[in-house]
Amino acid sequence: MSFELKPEIKTSLEKIRFVDRYKEMSNRFNSNPDDSFENYEIDTVIEIIKNLGYDVSFDKKENFLKVGVIDNSPNYKIWFNIVLEYGITEFIWVVYHNNEVRLGSPWSVYSRLLIDPSERITAPIFRNYKELVEILKGAFVMYEDFKIELINLYSEQ
Repeated sequence: MSFELKPEIKTSLEKIRFVDRYKEMSNRFNSNPDDSFENYEIDTVIEIIKNLGYDVSFDKKENFLKVGVIDNSPNYKIWFNIVLEYGITEFIWVVYHNNEVRLGSPWSVYSRLLIDPSERITAPIFRNYKELVEILKGAFVMYEDFKIELINLYSEQ
């Protein structure tokens, strides 16, 4: 890999046991992609996310959901992008600190940078809305833990 995680990002991911938790989620929701839920309704997904307590917007052009924006500009901005394609979840945390991008890659990249570039953790796959809700709940808990660790580090600076 041609880049490394920024020190505060790496520290935060390690503190929340990101790799272990992502592996657990991947293993729990590792259905055959042929059985995935491809025909979900984006409006239903938006409603699910709102019911889980998050503001959400949908970027129709880029086909992703933007969730849980924390804007403490100019110090930091943090949010969670979610791509749901063919029943496969792709999660991306985005972090800006002092107007500099500090993070913006998919979760699959974080694990490779933390442990082994050759190790691949497959994205969780959902077959129905119930599974999607469970995946999102787990992802949001991880996001909250990550934000707490990162904001604490940025507050110390």
